[in-house]
Amino acid sequence: MAEGVGPTKAQLLSEIGDVVHDLPALLTAPLFRRRHLHWGATPTEVTAPLAGDAELPHAQFRSTRAITIDAAPGAVWPWLVQVGCLRAGWYSNDLLDNLGRPSATAIVPELQHLAVGHWVPMSPLPPTDRTALKVHSFEVDEWLLWTKPDSTWVWRLTPTASGGTRLVTRVRAVYDWGRPLTALFGVVLMEFGDFAMQRRMLRNIKSRAESLAQMPVSA
Repeated sequence: MAEGVGPTKAQLLSEIGDVVHDLPALLTAPLFRRRHLHWGATPTEVTAPLAGDAELPHAQFRSTRAITIDAAPGAVWPWLVQVGCLRAGWYSNDLLDNLGRPSATAIVPELQHLAVGHWVPMSPLPPTDRTALKVHSFEVDEWLLWTKPDSTWVWRLTPTASGGTRLVTRVRAVYDWGRPLTALFGVVLMEFGDFAMQRRMLRNIKSRAESLAQMPVSA
């Protein structure tokens, strides 16, 4: 498990501040849906095929977002591998998605083993197909696909000419109105919460990867 057993008072106050800061984006996300769904991504990235596209062809929610990171794909990949609630966290609003435990600010060696079928917990509950994502498939340093029955989440890492990484992520989700409460929860999560939290996640992956890449190598 990553970094300690719980937040300090200062960390908790910081996390509350993060949520308050993101609150306007959380509440107004549906008003700016078209722009939010493609935050940071180019038109080519939005239309380019990615792993997982065929899994849910009738998804009602489809987002493609991106960020440029001044670090090679090999320096970005480990941050994705260790993601998960009560693992390394989600690098987003820890108060909301990691029980207030601060997301890892370093690579956690014991969380670096990746295999198809591994759980990616989204809550502290015991993982199930409904409460957690699973590693569906991947190519190291290139792309990683997580899935659950009602959603897919893929990451693509493309080297840039300057030696950095273009990190593109796509989420597709189905609202199953045959299960009204589940569908309603999905609408609230995806239409209100997803943009602000994923934007923060992308920015924090960027800052972590760049910070690590700039650290001097010990002799």
